[in-house]
Amino acid sequence: MSTPATSTAPAPARTHTRKASLRTPAASKATGPDRRLPRLGLGLFVPVLLLAAWHLTSTTGVFSAVQLPSPAAVYSAAADLVQRGQLGGHIAISTQRVLTGFAIGSALGLVLGALLGLSRLADALLGPVIGALRAVPSLAWVPLLILWMKIGEDSKITLITIGAFFPVFTTVALALRHVDRNLVEAARAFGLRGVKLLTTVQLPAVVPAVFSGLRLALAQSWLFLVAAELIASSMGLGFLLMDSQNNGRTDRMFLAIITLAVIGKATDALLGIAERKAVRKWA
Repeated sequence: MSTPATSTAPAPARTHTRKASLRTPAASKATGPDRRLPRLGLGLFVPVLLLAAWHLTSTTGVFSAVQLPSPAAVYSAAADLVQRGQLGGHIAISTQRVLTGFAIGSALGLVLGALLGLSRLADALLGPVIGALRAVPSLAWVPLLILWMKIGEDSKITLITIGAFFPVFTTVALALRHVDRNLVEAARAFGLRGVKLLTTVQLPAVVPAVFSGLRLALAQSWLFLVAAELIASSMGLGFLLMDSQNNGRTDRMFLAIITLAVIGKATDALLGIAERKAVRKWA
């Protein structure tokens, strides 16, 4: 007679478990933004600390106004350039140069990196030459590019292209050499060859390495920008930096440096978002 009571006892526990499982996705979604807030706060902690230290050292006489202008003086310089309609032009032309050179250099680095990473013959023929060119400093290219391309936009974009090429080329070539051979052989067993094998199996296998090279190339492009804008420029953040140095405008020098840092970080963050999506899709 006690059997029916025993059979109905576990039912409430199953109901409770089912309700708990239904609450789990909502709870995880609710905690998603909350997890980003501490990370954002930690990321802002050091910049705020540096800004406070900068303000204290510039206003207490540790450095003169020429050596270290205050944050307020840099802000005033930015407001003055914005009012004159110049700061936006400097940012726009520099960003255009960097993105154009980055796109061309990355595409060339991807193609040649894939070629040398997959072909031992190409590596033996071109590897030593490309390795030697990689060791040439950025400023060493400036007089040669002026001689070949004069002082127009072509020489500036070419220099940035050179800076963007080598990180992508190096990371792609090395990554493709270390792709799992068993994975490649399995793909060949299914009839994949040549470009189809590269785009279907080998490149997806090295997506994280490719994006590491792209992010290094983007940073290198911003570094090469200043050298590129030494080539008789009249606009751009590199020009603003050099012109401010020549005129003794330390506030504008700091403004140019901070603007380069902020835009460089912003473009890197956008590339990081693309990296996460690509890794989820292909890797």
